[in-house]
Amino acid sequence: MAVVKARDQDIAMLARLLRAEAEGEGERGMLLVGNVGINRIRANCSDFKGIRTIPQMINQPHAFEALLHGFYYQRARDREKRLARRSVNGERYWPGKFSLWYFRPPADCPPTWYNQPHVGRYKKHCFYEPTAQTCENIYNTY
Repeated sequence: MAVVKARDQDIAMLARLLRAEAEGEGERGMLLVGNVGINRIRANCSDFKGIRTIPQMINQPHAFEALLHGFYYQRARDREKRLARRSVNGERYWPGKFSLWYFRPPADCPPTWYNQPHVGRYKKHCFYEPTAQTCENIYNTY
C-alpha cells in the first residue's frame, strides 16, 4: 500500500530521478534516493514543510542536481519504475530510512550536512538524518 499518493506520471517522474541521481549505485542506491524523496514528502519539517507530492518534492528549488542535466529528462524505464513503486510503497533501507539529505562528496563524508549528522554511506553517497529536535516527525512517518 502506498505511503504517498502517486499517479502513473508521478511514478515515472520519480523513476527518472532515481536513475539520474544514482544509477551507478545499483538498485539499492536508487532505492535509497527514493527513501530520501519519500521522507521529504512525509516529514513536513525543516526545508521540506508543505511538500506533499512527488512533483513538489522533485521540483523543489536546489533539491536535486540531476534536474540540471539531460539524463533526468530521458524516458523512464520499467526497471526504475518498479523501484519507484517500491519507494512509494514504503520500502526503506538504512542509511536512507530516516534521512532527508544525501550527496556525493569528492572524498570522505563530512560529519554534518545542513547541520544534521551523518548516519551512513552507501557506495559514493553520504546520508544525513535529522535530529529529533529538527524533525521529530521523521521518526513517526511509518
